[in-house]
Amino acid sequence: MDRVRSVLFKTAFYGLSVPIVLLAPVMALFGQRAFRRWVLFWTQYHAWCARDLMGIRTRVEGAPLATAALYAAKHQSFFETFELVRMLDAPAVVMRQEYARIPVWGWAARRYGVIVIDRSGSATALRQMMREARAAGAAGRSVILFPEGTRSAMGEKPPVQAGLAGLYRAIGLPVVPVALDTARVWPKRGPMRAGTVTFRFGEPIPAGLKREEIETRVRREINALN
Repeated sequence: MDRVRSVLFKTAFYGLSVPIVLLAPVMALFGQRAFRRWVLFWTQYHAWCARDLMGIRTRVEGAPLATAALYAAKHQSFFETFELVRMLDAPAVVMRQEYARIPVWGWAARRYGVIVIDRSGSATALRQMMREARAAGAAGRSVILFPEGTRSAMGEKPPVQAGLAGLYRAIGLPVVPVALDTARVWPKRGPMRAGTVTFRFGEPIPAGLKREEIETRVRREINALN
């Protein structure tokens, strides 16, 4: 049954995702607000496909803040990249530079308002990332960061990357750790399966902590369901 569901999900989701992405430059002509609505439509369609075709249910514990925040989330699959954008109403997303260079997709991502992180760690790239983060915070927009920098399997706890502390200092917003267990239904390797996943929004961590403290607390809390 899971194999049949997976075929249905991939056919429906990826089949419509191609024209959605190709139409992105056209939608962007109507302004950033309209374009973000287009992105939200895509995430809502993903949620429908996951729930009604793949049989993936989402349980939410805690809640996002009513004001802007820096959300530091566990990263186990592509599922949460769509779900968190939907749950947080089109926040800015920290994206690796390689993705921002993809033709059409990269341009659309920039238009949406992603924050590009350059793993080479050059001073120029770091300053640009900080400027983009501060601009998002000043505009009252939340930011999503996957601080481990890569998808992980259940039980894996990669170290938190340095970008977390840098963004934390630059943006001046509380950090909300997000634990999740999406690898149970959409593992890094292996087939998708039906089931229920949990997104747990932790208590906000105030601004002003030292690097070691913020990294330790975030790493502990995003792995609470792992």
